[in-house]
Amino acid sequence: MELLAYGVDWLNLLVRWLHLITGIAWIGASFYFVWLDNSIRPPKPGSDLAKKGVSGELWAVHGGGFYNPQKYLVSPAELPSDLHWFKWEAYATWISGFSLLFIVYYFNAQAMMIDKSVADLTQFQAIGVGLGSLLVGWLFYDALCRSPLGQKDGLLGIIMFVFIVAMAYVLTKFLSGRAAYIHVGAMIGTMMVGNVLMLIIPGQRKLVEAMEQGKSPDPIHGKKAKQRSVHNNYFTLPVLLIMISNHYAMTYSHAYSWALLGAIIAAGVLIRHFFNLRHHGRTAWQFPAAGVAILAAVAVVIAPRPAAAPAPAIAGETAGAAHASVSAPDFNRVQAIVNQRCVSCHAAQPTQPGFATAPAGIMLHTPELIHQNAAKINQQAVVLKAMPIGNMTNITPEERSELGAWFAAGAN
Repeated sequence: MELLAYGVDWLNLLVRWLHLITGIAWIGASFYFVWLDNSIRPPKPGSDLAKKGVSGELWAVHGGGFYNPQKYLVSPAELPSDLHWFKWEAYATWISGFSLLFIVYYFNAQAMMIDKSVADLTQFQAIGVGLGSLLVGWLFYDALCRSPLGQKDGLLGIIMFVFIVAMAYVLTKFLSGRAAYIHVGAMIGTMMVGNVLMLIIPGQRKLVEAMEQGKSPDPIHGKKAKQRSVHNNYFTLPVLLIMISNHYAMTYSHAYSWALLGAIIAAGVLIRHFFNLRHHGRTAWQFPAAGVAILAAVAVVIAPRPAAAPAPAIAGETAGAAHASVSAPDFNRVQAIVNQRCVSCHAAQPTQPGFATAPAGIMLHTPELIHQNAAKINQQAVVLKAMPIGNMTNITPEERSELGAWFAAGAN
């Protein structure tokens, strides 16, 4: 079992590395082509480029060379013999991301997905909720885009935002906060790759097939693909945020984590919109300013509150009893709590199934390590209540309070 967990850790590392590499390639290409599409300038009327059907071009310098990309209104007069397709970046990103869902969450669903204080699910039920959210998300989004509302970009964007926040709310009622966040990201990522697989690439194939048959390509395929490509561009920043959210329990462990995620997504969309407008030559600082204001507001709302001062002793209560009610526990009691609730994962050799090494490298199996990590224990177990993951060791509110009182008294 220990060797299996160790092997899973290596698999996690390598697949996560692959996911990061392919994600950079996909998002980088997406950002570049949106910038290119917004930055090209139409040729002069009557010029050779205009006669060839070029709708816009751009001169750029990079890496010691000059580049002159050109975009055709529908297609060139002749199909090039060497035509590059941008698709495998998207497919590899989704496949590696979906693999990570299995490795990190589904393989160890009891620890990573289930929080019995939220919903008492079995592992298969939790996995079913996660997989179902991906399917429901794609079906709703695709149906919405194909409906008459799909022609109204502003309204479609508002409806999708409300839908994503609603899905976040539902997921937080079934899964742990961390798992809920990652599944919202996986749902959006599935929409993005679905756009590539089900519409963008098929539309491009129809353009190529028409040229191969000597027919004039239907421009509607290019228009539909462009719309979905723009959608992917706006989805990107929220997905990137969610990819790293598992490192920041201050967000997903909050009582209103679904609303916080909605606010952060809105900030990302506003900031992305600023750059898209800037590519068109329009600078609208109100959009990033609004995005930053939203993020600042979120930071203020979820900021830890100072511990309340202990209430004065009531009349007739003995001084000794009053002191005992607010005094910090001795270290032996603290170590007993940590040993019972934390050390199964946070040890040199974890005994919790699914863990070959201590999460984040934090070990608590000796008195010295407990003192060394006192601030982290207080932050994660007392302030954020994010640890233990899914409260799988059943730490009690009273035990959290004891740990907090020990830390406040100097963690001695």
